Amino acid sequence: MSPATTPAYRRLSVEARRVQLLDAALGLFAHHAPEDVSVDDVAEAAGVSRPLVYRYFPGGKQQLYEAALGTAADALRACFDEPQDGPLTERLGRALARYLAFVDGHATGFSALLQGSGVAATSRTGAIVDSVRTAAAEQILSHLDVTEPGPRLRMMVRVWIAAVEAGSLIWLDEGKELPTDELCAMFLDHFVALTVATAATDPQTAGVLQTALGLERGDGPAGTLARRALPVLGDAGHLL
Repeated sequence: MSPATTPAYRRLSVEARRVQLLDAALGLFAHHAPEDVSVDDVAEAAGVSRPLVYRYFPGGKQQLYEAALGTAADALRACFDEPQDGPLTERLGRALARYLAFVDGHATGFSALLQGSGVAATSRTGAIVDSVRTAAAEQILSHLDVTEPGPRLRMMVRVWIAAVEAGSLIWLDEGKELPTDELCAMFLDHFVALTVATAATDPQTAGVLQTALGLERGDGPAGTLARRALPVLGDAGHLL
């Protein structure tokens, strides 16, 4: 990172200045690992002096990183904020599209964050990341209209969220070879398949699945997957 110069800066309210500094920090952490970003870099990106950054964030880079991470976490949680009407797979598809857009725009920072790398990783940053996972699970269960999930259904949802995280990291690591719409469709297929597999041994998930399928359209993600999967499953008829 290049050394900062001391620029002239305009007066802003306390809150506006804090937002400005957080935006600058988030932009840097999105494209650089935390250890590669300095307070001087943030000051330069925000167009302010180094002492001014410390005035608002006396804890320096670590405090900035955690605050920027909190802002990113809020954005990630908002990805799953979707009106609860219409087919479930279409709702999840819109949430996934927003999630993948965030991942795409914050590639380096997202990878460093989920892999727990860098000197800035602490128990506090880990708690922020876990809060996003918990919020995503709660949102999905809410879309399934479940307030008291049993262990199998709860495990299924959390396993799917973990798979989406891992798949997103692989996607970044492999140079985003798949277009985002294809990756989104794959994650949706995985959700449907995992739900069907869990429903085979769990009555609660079976009931949730039946209700959800009743809202699906034939030309939607679930119907498309069924048409593609049935011929493949037909070859396994000798197992029945």
